[in-house]
This record gives sequence, C-alpha cells and structure tokens, in this order.
Amino acid sequence: MSDATAVPTHCPYCALQCGMSLRPTGTPELPAEVVERTGFPVNRGALCGKGRTAPSVLSSRVRLTEPLVRCPDTGALRPATWEEALSAVAEGLSRTRADHGPDAVGVFGGGGLTNEKAYTLGKFARLVLGTSQIDYNGRFCMSSAAAAHQRAFGLDRGLPFPLEDIPKTGCVILVGSNLAETMPPALRYLTELRENGGKLIVVDPRRTRTAEQADLHLAPRPGTDLALALGMLHLVVAEGRVDEEFVAARTDGWAAARAGAMSHWPEQVERITGVSLPRLREAVAMFCDAGTGMVLTARGPEQQSKGTDTVGAWINLCLATGRAGRPLSGYGCLTGQGNGQGGREHGQKADQLPGYRKLDDPAAREHVAGVWGVDPETLPGPGRSAYELLDALGGDVKALLLMGSNPVVSAPRAAHVEGRLRSLDFLAVADVVLSETAELADVVLPVTQWAEETGTMTNLEGRVLLRRRALTPPGGVRSDLEVMHALAGLLGWEKGFPTDPEEVFDELRRASAGGPADYAGISYRRIEEEQGVFWPCPEPGHAGTPRLFLDRFATPDGRARFVPVVHRAAAEETDAEYPVVLTTGRVVSQYQSGAQTRRVDELNAAAPGPFVELHPRLAERLGVAEGERLAVVSRRGRAVAPARITPSIRPDTVFMPFHWYGEGRANTLVNPALDPVSRMPEFKVCAVRLERAGDAAATAG
Repeated sequence: MSDATAVPTHCPYCALQCGMSLRPTGTPELPAEVVERTGFPVNRGALCGKGRTAPSVLSSRVRLTEPLVRCPDTGALRPATWEEALSAVAEGLSRTRADHGPDAVGVFGGGGLTNEKAYTLGKFARLVLGTSQIDYNGRFCMSSAAAAHQRAFGLDRGLPFPLEDIPKTGCVILVGSNLAETMPPALRYLTELRENGGKLIVVDPRRTRTAEQADLHLAPRPGTDLALALGMLHLVVAEGRVDEEFVAARTDGWAAARAGAMSHWPEQVERITGVSLPRLREAVAMFCDAGTGMVLTARGPEQQSKGTDTVGAWINLCLATGRAGRPLSGYGCLTGQGNGQGGREHGQKADQLPGYRKLDDPAAREHVAGVWGVDPETLPGPGRSAYELLDALGGDVKALLLMGSNPVVSAPRAAHVEGRLRSLDFLAVADVVLSETAELADVVLPVTQWAEETGTMTNLEGRVLLRRRALTPPGGVRSDLEVMHALAGLLGWEKGFPTDPEEVFDELRRASAGGPADYAGISYRRIEEEQGVFWPCPEPGHAGTPRLFLDRFATPDGRARFVPVVHRAAAEETDAEYPVVLTTGRVVSQYQSGAQTRRVDELNAAAPGPFVELHPRLAERLGVAEGERLAVVSRRGRAVAPARITPSIRPDTVFMPFHWYGEGRANTLVNPALDPVSRMPEFKVCAVRLERAGDAAATAG
C-alpha cells in the first residue's frame, strides 16, 4: 500500500532502479521501512527481496559510522576523526604525486555512484590529481555492448526504447540473461509478451528460471554465442529472409557482414555450439515470422574476450531482418549496475568526459574544460581500463582512491588483484560498509547511502531518475561529494567542487550539453514531475527521447553500420588438464560482490554461500554427491564450494555465483583476457578441472 508521508525514491541495487518510497522509523536498528510505490512505471510497485530488505543495510549494526585509519604500530584499523582521516588521504595522494608524478595516483569508481558523484569523481581525478588513471567497475558490466552500440549505431544507450515496448513486440531473443534472478520485477515484461501472443527465445547454457519461461531455449557451449548468431544470420540469408529494402535504405556494410555470416555453415555452427540445426532453424523462423522483434543481451555474451564482436553479430541479425530503427524493434543491452549507464556517461571511464564525449576529441576537451574553467591542454589523456589499472597497482600506480567498489571480490583473477591492492604504498576507500577491499585500506571513509542523499541515476532505459533524501545520516558519516570537496580543498582547489547535488547536476547539464548523452534540458523538477526524463534532452522544452533511431541512427550520415565479424575461440579452451568450462553469474538473493546484501539476514538465509552447479553425468563421473565439497581449479587458482547437482546445466559446464569472498570466491578462477575493443575481461568462460575437496587425485574430465 502507498503512504503519502513516505519519501519517493529508488532501489539502491540493479539498473531497473525500481520505484519505492521510504518511511522513517526513528530506530537506529532499522531506520526506515519500504512502502510500495505503485505509480512508478518501471516496476509498478513490484520489488524483489533485495529491494524490499534494502533498509537493513542502513542499520548501525552493519554500516560504517566513523572513519578508520590504519595504525602503524599494530597494523589494525582504528577509529579516527574526519580531520585526521582526510588529512591522511590528502597527504598520501600528494606525497605519491610529488615523488612519482600524477599518473602514479589511480582512481577507481563504481557503477552504483549517482551521476553527480560519478561526474565529480572524474573531475576530481583530472583536475585535482591530474591523473589519467581512472576507470570504474562498470567496465566489467556492459562495456562490450557499449562498444558494439557505438560501432553500429553511433550511440550507446542500454535500451533504445522503454521497457514498456517489450510486451508489444512479436519476438524477443534474450541472450545470456537470467532476468528472473537478476532483475525479478522485469520478468513481468516477458510474461506479458507471451500473454500478448509474442514469442520468447532464451539463449543460455543453463536452463534457468528465465529459460523455463521461453518458447524456445537454446543452450550453447559457453563462449560460442558469436558462432550461434552467425549461424542464425547465415540461415536468414539462405532462406531469403533479409529485409533488403531496410538494408539498402538505412544501413552500410552489408556485403562484408553477409560474407562473414555465409562462411559459418549451420552444420559447422552446430558442432561449435552444441545447438542442433533444427533448433537453429526454429529460432530463425520464430524471430523472422514475427512482424517485429528485439534482441536483448546481458553479461553472458558480453563478458567475453570477443564480447564486442559477439554483440555486433546479434546487432547484424537485427539489421539484416529490419528489426532496428523501427517501432517495437531493436537491439538492447540489459545494463546491470544501478547507475552503470550514467556512470559511464559522465567521466568515470578512462577514455571519456561528461556527456559521453571522447577524451581524445579536441572539441570535447575544449567544451568540458570551458565548463571547468581550465585550459584544455591541462586535461590528461586516456588512461588504463579497469583490469589494466588494477593490474598496475603497486607498479606504475602506487596510490589509489577507491569509491563504491569491491574489486577483491568482483575483479577477474581476484586473488592477483587482492595482491596488487596489498602492494600499494597507499589505499583510501570510501564506502558504506567495511567491504573486503576496505579492510585492506590505509584509510576508510564512511559515506552516506542511497536513502540519506539526493542524486540522480540513469537506468537501463536511459531514463534519468531522482533519488530523494529520506533520512538524516549518522553524525559520523559524510557524503562522497563532501569528501571530494574537502580533499580538493586540502590539495589546493578551493572552488569547483560543490557539496549540493543539485548544484553539481546543473554543472553536469552544462558539461553534457551538445554531447551524445545530452542532459542539458533535464532538471530535478522535471524528473519529479515526469517520473524520469529520457536522454538525450538538449533543452528545457524538449520532451526527452524514449525511443532512439526511429528516423535516423546517430552516425554522421544517419545510417547504421554492419560490422563484419567471424567466430573465434575463447582465450582459454578446455584441454586434457582442464577439461570443463566454468561460467559465473548471480543468484536472486545476492547482488554483485555481496558487500551489502551479505549483511542482510533474510537474504543470507535464502543464499548463504557459494556453490558449484554441475550436471548429474559430470557428478557421476567424479563420484561426487549433492552438497559434497568440490574444488574448482583453473590456471589462476582454486575455489571450494558445495556441489549442487542439476540437469539444468550442460554436462560439459559448471556454474558458480561470484558474490562471496574466501575459499568459494569464483572470480579467483576467471580469466582476465581482455576484449581488444571494450577491454572487458572474459568472466564467462574459462577452463577448469574438478576435484573432490582434499582429494586432488579425483579429477573430472
């Protein structure tokens, strides 16, 4: 039920940014309770368990409430005043700059930071620190889809249409997404699609809760999504299903893309993917016989060392069949993190300036430098991508300021990354809880949470939303904007870093004006009145843009670009020593690195720890029983977790969720091989062997 006295806001977790309201309770143990917000269009009141229990992390029992500084005598973190903690951070960063130069200082951000904080963090890195070494954990989320979007359409926005269009299309191909667990309130859009007579095809090596809803489930071997898309496009051509009129009128590059697809014979694709030719034909018929269609991808095809090309192949399928740039059709990416979209638009990425401008574009540098009141020549150039930055810690990069991320759990080759973090001369972490990464820091700064601050987020539709402050934060906590304001002052910048989020947003609007992600016409008032505004919105009188590309694509000539691609193997294929494929993902009751959700009793009861999902045939070959401790070993390390035996996964594949630290840390195993375009690591496929824990001789192959 609704409550007029509650403050309207949004869930702190995924990119749906579900609407909710918060009613303060006045108790420190549970400072607020969630009230249904039925009028918000994205979720219409529905929430998953994570959203419903989100106020639990506001409790003084689980959160940070005072700064911590590492004691040189004992090596332990101890409470400190804000003045002492901020002075220690400023001294650590300035000393490193003086001794080794500005690029010896790194900055690592997060996809959960508001637009205002992401913008300010990028500005702080480039002006105050003068460093090029900034990136964020959103690089691990949808960077491959972003790169493919840019290559094909000239613009990257997760969904080029609102979620409300999905139930109205004729067919959806959902690739590598378990929406039922990662974004449960969004599952209703697929349910409504089928109720309306539309078809759903799910591509996933596991028969997930989402795949169970599908009219057709294709279960390719992990790492072969690119071949699958090429095989489908081959059949589209061979069966005369190309929309020749659309291709001629609105695209370029078809001949080369067609040649690439025609070199992938369906029988060859069947051998590579394990998907039978009859099912390939069925998928093509289902997609092409519908009058309209969409392809939606998530981390499955994107988190690969060929993720950009894989997404490009699915985009080529949309373009060849005329399922792009038309109503109720198109390609979209299901962005994962709460502000993964806005976080990459306004300056956290190594190569970007606010408004989704390119850092190496002279005109972009001049515009943003003008807003900031500096000489464009003083802005550093592009820096390292996320994993490359983490890998450089303790080497070229000797100090790190980290906000809103937990790479000790979330990064690929996580044990190595943990070692690099430990090797730093200085580490400062700003977070709401004492994460595994914060535990390594020299200084920990406790910052406000979603319910205690106002700011904007941009959800997966490109809808800019407003979170309203509902609670007064504890006395020992400051906002990230206050932290950066104070540090800037200590480092010699008295102006340019306001603490009021609306003032920051107004500056962001000016900095983004004229850029691809143009927020110039969006204001806090408009967001409240219109329940979000879709970018681009170049001026106050502009209605916003819920649907992109209907008249032209965002390329110089308005035409979409086919990009020719061919299948290639994963960076690490199975062999006699490592004969099984590992893929990773999420479960419904935990979120990302689990830094927040693992502190909620109800969520931990539902998902208490890691597991290894494997097929009964593989379990029988190994001689392992349900619940028995199983070691998964890759070339990078070893993880141990209980076996979960199910026929819903391919016999040549195992699955582990990545939310936990300790011996069950899945990201210890994964391969940091990078996509050459997006610099996305290959989370979704690596070669492993299985052993009964403590019995290295019993190996499954």
